[in-house]
Amino acid sequence: MWLNPSIASYEQAWRDAADGLPSRSPVMSIQIPTLYDDTIAPPGKHVLSIFGMYAPVHPRDGTWDELRQPVGEALIDAVTEYAPNFRDAIEQWQLFTPLDIERRVGITDGNIHHLDMIPSQLFASRPLPGFSDYRTPIENLWLCGAGTHPGGEVSGMPGHNAAQAILADERGIRAAG
Repeated sequence: MWLNPSIASYEQAWRDAADGLPSRSPVMSIQIPTLYDDTIAPPGKHVLSIFGMYAPVHPRDGTWDELRQPVGEALIDAVTEYAPNFRDAIEQWQLFTPLDIERRVGITDGNIHHLDMIPSQLFASRPLPGFSDYRTPIENLWLCGAGTHPGGEVSGMPGHNAAQAILADERGIRAAG
């Protein structure tokens, strides 16, 4: 599920992050994996994950370690606006900030997309204009990470697309040779 009341919400969330602030109007992707696999929680319980778009890498006021609790509470409040019993149903929660993601898995600035998913960094401009076809100016060096089209997360599509480009290039080389 996505909680994003409007295009203006996206813009406000992005502007807040660019200004070093946690979003005042969070855009959230919500997943409930226990709807598909009930073995990952006790009977009658669920696991819910919220992915909040556009968090500042370096908060303007305080550190992520200081902001973890209030930002997590604000996300819970935002979901509770749509599902009034949400807060009361929570037994425990954790907030993983960009700093936590960088600490845990080494992703620079904790950005799982490697580049922000904003209009100027999508489609033919991902990762940069002139590099959207997965090729680089260096022979046999190809791009296939989360910073390439269609973007990050765990879809496998950037790698698939790069592999297809490599195979097409090899066929072209063989045909020309």
